[in-house]
Parts: sequence; structure tokens; C-alpha cells
Amino acid sequence: MTDRRYLPLSPIDTAVRLDLINRIYGSVHAETYFKKLSDKLKTYHVYGALLIGYVQENYVQKAEAIMQEMREKGMATSSFPYNILINLYAKTGDLKKIDILVQQMETSGIPQDKYTMRNLMATCVAVSDISEMERILNQIEENPRLGLDWEVYSIAANELYRVWKTYKPLIESRDTAFGCMIASLSKLDDIEGAEKIFEEWESQCTVYNFRMLNSLLIAYCKKGLFEKAEAAVEKAAEGRTPYASTWSVLAMGYKEYNQISKAVEMLKRALISRNGWKPNPTTLTACLNYLEAQGDAEGMEEIIKSLKRSELLTRDIYHRLVRTYIAAGKSVTAVLDQMKIHDFVADEETHKILEAKPSL
Repeated sequence: MTDRRYLPLSPIDTAVRLDLINRIYGSVHAETYFKKLSDKLKTYHVYGALLIGYVQENYVQKAEAIMQEMREKGMATSSFPYNILINLYAKTGDLKKIDILVQQMETSGIPQDKYTMRNLMATCVAVSDISEMERILNQIEENPRLGLDWEVYSIAANELYRVWKTYKPLIESRDTAFGCMIASLSKLDDIEGAEKIFEEWESQCTVYNFRMLNSLLIAYCKKGLFEKAEAAVEKAAEGRTPYASTWSVLAMGYKEYNQISKAVEMLKRALISRNGWKPNPTTLTACLNYLEAQGDAEGMEEIIKSLKRSELLTRDIYHRLVRTYIAAGKSVTAVLDQMKIHDFVADEETHKILEAKPSL
């Protein structure tokens, strides 16, 4: 195209050619080509192509010089050149310069984009800064514009694996460390990785800790993998008694997927397994709402019987039971007597419910 006079290169064509020269011959040849260009062709895209070439070969001083020229020519008005330099400093370990770049972006009113965030996450990988990684990940999750996708989670997971491999031999509290790793991978939707870490722990444990299983169950429930979750609990329960919290994780998971009948079943198991255990209020409310709507007086009585042992009964729960009895055509006398025993004297709301009772 260059040799044919009737096909003049545009600035975009020039940037593409400069990039190709860099890829084939290196940045020195690309620099020579750049110097021969007319000022008319030395646009934002051409400067950017040369900057990328310098970064690929870790030429810090040359990259900084080109960035400075771009600033002077008013070309550093987008996140693109900053992202390129952040990538360079992450590779060379000049982490303080990354903070300076981010500050310059904020001062200049240049918004961060998904490439900025990913480069910053790569920086966290370089220095094993998990807390900063989590901060950036939370920021991305709160703002979809910053590009929340599998690649973001993949970057975070690969940070995690590198740290795990390095520090696992030094770990003293193995349950805590394995649980943290499983929970972290769960948050990153790395189900297969969480399973492998759990299996590694399970093959070594001398005392079975159901909290470890709970971490894996959370990952399953988050993705709606309830068959896997129940199978894992069934396997773990062979010769052992699951914690109330184990059944509770399943109950909360089913509730989130609007499978309330299954949530009720799991909630009942949790309440039976441990006296004094306090269920998740949101899950409990959803289950009671479901039972009341179904007119399932027996199911509600079963839950209430367990709540009595935990001293978690409230006037509202009793009112639910009264309404459910009325809907089922059952006498509420016994329920009202129970209310008195637990110091819930019939109040105005109780009388409204009773007055609304249809005549038989």
C-alpha cells in the first residue's frame, strides 16, 4: 500500500504498519519508522502503537518519554495510555509509579475502565496483596461498567492458587486455611477448584469439621447445584451428625432459588439437630410465609415445637399459627392457651384475626 502512490496511508493504516514492524523487527525498527513520519501522521493511534512496542520490550524510559509527549500534545485524555503503562510497571515491579498513574487519572478526570481494573488486579498478583485484590473485585462487582466477567474471576483465582502453593507448607491451622481457600474460590465461582481443595482437606483430616463442608455447600448453592450439595451432605453424614448450620446453608440456598418446600424441609432438619440453634431470620420468615399460604398447620406446628425449645417464639409466629388453624378449619383454643403459657396475652391484633374468622 505504501509503494502505491494512489493508496495513501491513513493515520490508522500507519499505526497498523508500525505495530506490524514492531512485532516482526522489534521496537528499534518501529522507532526509526516513527521518526520518518510526517507530523500529520503522528496521531494518537500511532503514538499508542509505539508505546505498546516499548512496553512489550520493557523499555521503561522510552515508554515514559512517549507518554510525556502524548501529554504535551493533549493525547493522554483516555485510559488507554495509562493502562499500557500500568501493565509495564506491574511487569517491572515499579508499583509506586502505578499509584502515581492512578492519581493522575483521577486528577485529570479520566475514568478507570475494565482494562485499568484488570491491570491493577495483575499488580496485586505480583505483590500477593489479597486484601487489595478483594477491594478491586468488590468495586468491579458494584459497577458492571468495569467489566465483570469470567476473566476477572480467573485473574483473582490464579492469584489465590499461587499464594496457596507458596504458603500451604507453612500453615499451622489447616482447617482455617483450607476453609478460607474454599470460601475464596467459591466467591470466584471456581467450583471445580473448591471441590479439589475440599477433597484434599477431607483426605487428610483426622477430625471431621462440617464447617469445611459448609464452605463447599455455599459454592454449590450459589450456582443452584443442589443435587451435588445434598449428595455431599449425605456422604459426610455417614456415621456423623451434620451441624445445624449445614442444613441451614441448604435451606438458605433453596430459599434463594424459590424452592421453599425444600427450604422448609432443610430448616426442620436444622432445628431438630440442635436445641437452642437460631435459624436465619429471612429463611425462617420465608418458610413460615409458605406454610401459612399452604394452610399447612402441621408443618408450622412442627417448626414452632422446635422454636419453643430455642425460646425463639414471638407473638407474630403465634399469630401465623392462629391464621393457619383458622384457614384449615381447626380450633384455635389450644394455640391461644399456648400463647398465654408463653406470656403472649391476646392483644388487639389477635382479636382482629379471631373476628375475621369465617362462621362455621
